[in-house]
Amino acid sequence: MRKGENIYLRKDGRWEGRFPKGRKTNGRIKYGYVYGKSYTEVRQKLYPLRIRYQSLQRIQGFSAESFEDWTAEWLNEVQDEVKPSTLSSYRYKLIKYVLPVLNETPLNELSIDSGRNLLRILQEKLSRSTIQVIFRIVNKCLNRARKKGKIHTNPFSELTIPKAKQKKVHSLSFSEQKKIMAVAAKEKKGYGIPSLLALYSGMRIGEIAALQWSDIDFNANLIYVNHTYQRIPTIQPTKRTQLILADSKTEASVRIIPIGKTLRKLLLNQRKQSRGAFVFSTNGHPCEPRLLTYHFHRIREKAALDHIHFHQLRHSFATRCLEINKDISSVSALLGHASTQMTLDTYVDAMLEQRYQVIDQLDRLIS
Repeated sequence: MRKGENIYLRKDGRWEGRFPKGRKTNGRIKYGYVYGKSYTEVRQKLYPLRIRYQSLQRIQGFSAESFEDWTAEWLNEVQDEVKPSTLSSYRYKLIKYVLPVLNETPLNELSIDSGRNLLRILQEKLSRSTIQVIFRIVNKCLNRARKKGKIHTNPFSELTIPKAKQKKVHSLSFSEQKKIMAVAAKEKKGYGIPSLLALYSGMRIGEIAALQWSDIDFNANLIYVNHTYQRIPTIQPTKRTQLILADSKTEASVRIIPIGKTLRKLLLNQRKQSRGAFVFSTNGHPCEPRLLTYHFHRIREKAALDHIHFHQLRHSFATRCLEINKDISSVSALLGHASTQMTLDTYVDAMLEQRYQVIDQLDRLIS
């Protein structure tokens, strides 16, 4: 046995050789092992493995810690950087969908083929939109590993993920909206007010559930949108989901919405019968979104409207705003969109009538 070859005769009579695969989380060398009946056999097995892993560390990086170990480390690092609901989503999707495929794979052995295999497995059971979200999370995780110098490149960055078909959310027609409003206004115990609030303010259902009286300034007639209340998945075997009150998801989501006379009257009436800090509450706790959704569907049924959902109320608010006002930036701010382009992309149908008007005006001008 030559010095430095790391080939040894074991007590059981076999020969053992080891080769460095990279570094563990603690910085120590992680070894791989081969066995044979003779020194020559082991030496022949070792040679290609040493060449392979030397090349792998040079091209991919030195970190041989498993993907599972790194995800645990990454989740711990980002827990103060993202909302609890976002962290829960990261953890849930990684544990449920990604780790069963990549758990023991060392970081520096991940490749675009690993990504293609993961994609193929996910395509058998998930929608395109969910797959896109999962790969967005995995890429965030691997990009952090790259920034920390664990790997030289993100092997999944060049992977093409099929785009999800965007489902258009249609607004209610004016007559449908009138039906919803008429039924909601007659609902007892204020059960119709959340639906009316969505139509008059464009607030999301989680924002309505989290709304507190301290968020409403009746003197200035303003609503301050600061929080959201939502049900998020957990990894606990006995509890699949949990409710969480959190800050609004983006800086744009934190916004101020003026209150019109009709909405002001509705909220003042609601305050007279309210007993807690939240505008809509159950036993002192905010009403969870699915309870608000339940009340909405009761209203929808009474209005004889099928196949509509709560989010269409927000969409209808936006559409009505665009129909009466061409100021995209103001409507975008009311909705809490990150950019006016997002508003234009989302509500392109509502802007079509205005485009007709522009072309008609141009035609009259130059004819």
